[in-house]
Amino acid sequence: MGVGEAEAFSERMKREIQVLEATNVYALLESENLIEEIEARNNKLELHSVNNKRLCEELDKLLKKLYIPPEFVASLTGSSFDESHMVKNIEACDWLCGAIRRLQVPDLDPSYTNMQAVREKHAELEKLKNTFVWRASEFLRNYFASLVDFMITDKTYFSQRGSLKRPDHADLRYKCRTYARLLQHLKSLDKNCLGPLRKAYCHSINLLLRREVREFANELRACTKVGKAPTTWFDSAAGFASSANSVETAALSEVYSKMLTVFIPLLVDESSFVAHFMCFEVPRLSNGSICGSDDNGKTDSGHDSGGSATELGSLNESLQELLNGIQEDFYALVDWGYKIDPLRCISMHGVTEHYLSGQKAGTTGFVRLLLDDLETRISMNFGRFVDDCIYLIEKTECNARQVGVLPYIPRFSILATRMEQYIQGESRDLVDQAYTKIVSIMFVCLERTAQIDPKYSDIILLENYAAFQNSLYDLANVVPTIAKFYHQASESYDQACTRHINMVIFITFERLFLFARRIEELMFTITSEEIQFQVGMSKADFRKMLKSSLSGLDKSINAMYKKLQKNLTSEELLPSLWEKCKKDFLDKYGSFVKLVNKIYLGESVPQVSEMRDLLTQM
Repeated sequence: MGVGEAEAFSERMKREIQVLEATNVYALLESENLIEEIEARNNKLELHSVNNKRLCEELDKLLKKLYIPPEFVASLTGSSFDESHMVKNIEACDWLCGAIRRLQVPDLDPSYTNMQAVREKHAELEKLKNTFVWRASEFLRNYFASLVDFMITDKTYFSQRGSLKRPDHADLRYKCRTYARLLQHLKSLDKNCLGPLRKAYCHSINLLLRREVREFANELRACTKVGKAPTTWFDSAAGFASSANSVETAALSEVYSKMLTVFIPLLVDESSFVAHFMCFEVPRLSNGSICGSDDNGKTDSGHDSGGSATELGSLNESLQELLNGIQEDFYALVDWGYKIDPLRCISMHGVTEHYLSGQKAGTTGFVRLLLDDLETRISMNFGRFVDDCIYLIEKTECNARQVGVLPYIPRFSILATRMEQYIQGESRDLVDQAYTKIVSIMFVCLERTAQIDPKYSDIILLENYAAFQNSLYDLANVVPTIAKFYHQASESYDQACTRHINMVIFITFERLFLFARRIEELMFTITSEEIQFQVGMSKADFRKMLKSSLSGLDKSINAMYKKLQKNLTSEELLPSLWEKCKKDFLDKYGSFVKLVNKIYLGESVPQVSEMRDLLTQM
């Protein structure tokens, strides 16, 4: 290079490097567009790579959603529904429900819904679903029927002559629970398939329940020994067993109570089981029982059922199919007891009320309806008995020809005593209503009978009202309704006594009290001083009247006693009537003496004290 010195060489090299760098920079500036094109191409290639990777990942996910495992297809389309296969069937159901859900928005991106592959797989899944739902539904319908048919053909399962057997559904429910999850999946796959299944199940169980109720009730009646109680209490022609013992028919109440004790809990449990097993979405109580609805579609607690109203309606339809017809054998038992001893309606009514109050919070609507219907049937039978009693009382009135105590008065006392023995719980109201109807008619008929012959009217009334009080004294102290009629009879008795005694007194001392009445009438029109100057009212007339009325006073008083005693059939009433008669006579005589002292001054008249002493001595 012609450079001998190192410094000169170094300087020269620096200058050449600077020239070279300047040349490179210029060259780079000249090729900028080309570099940009290369960079852009590289960026696109990188973006394509990333997108393709993501697309493959998304397609892999979609392919997994579209994949149908062949073992699940086999289970859904051809597997047996035996208990040993149910685990695999349920697993296939779980997968099918998830697969259908995964091909639907929001689990599936909306942009995929119209893809041909997605539509094809969705159609394939729907076909699988429909096939499985049909197969499972067909199996369950036949399974429910076969379970019940097997039990019904086994006579040892039911009550038989000499063997009362309590129904036991534990094994039946255990076998049904094997398919509880299957039903839940069927509801998820096709909600409409549950209607026919519910109908089939309830129909089959209804056949079993009706058979159980019928055989149990028949054997209950067959093995129950009861005495015959009076069925007509007021029919004179039929005779009357006043010594009939309520213990003889106590078995009737026990039979009815046992029927409810066995079957009401069973029916409640069956209703609750149907609601749970058949996948009804209804409110449940804290004790696990289903919450029934009333006629307004409201729950037991009174709150509106809201979204559950439709389900409650469907549930009630199923329960009606489950329990329909069962009431007939309960009715037959009630009617059987009524024919043997009508008064047993009282205790059966009390038993029914007990179950209504005790089970109301935990039962379904139709079990309560059964109890309500039974209560109505019992009340209707008892009402028929009461109507028969009223008819016979009115018949007695039509045939009344004798005086004295009418036969229905003492018979009602014995009837009421028996009825009180039968009362249980809320049947108090039933009995009180019967008392009101019967006694009201008795009093009406008594009053009408008394008017047949006015001559003996008050005697009939006082004797019968007294007999009513005497026979019901003990009951009136403990039964408010009887006490009310007791007081009514007491008032009517007092009124009849007063009328009859007044009549006896007036007849015995007619001239005396007619003279006094004449004085009282004249006092309304003239002064007291003028009365003795009226025709027939002079002092001479007064003395003549007084002499004829009070001469032989002991004979007159004796005659008054005889008149009071005459036609009186209840001799035990005579002492009290005589005491009242003496008191009323002294009151009337005292009023007479006051009038005489006011009108006929100076005239001598026996004083009240003298008359009292005379009455006391007799």
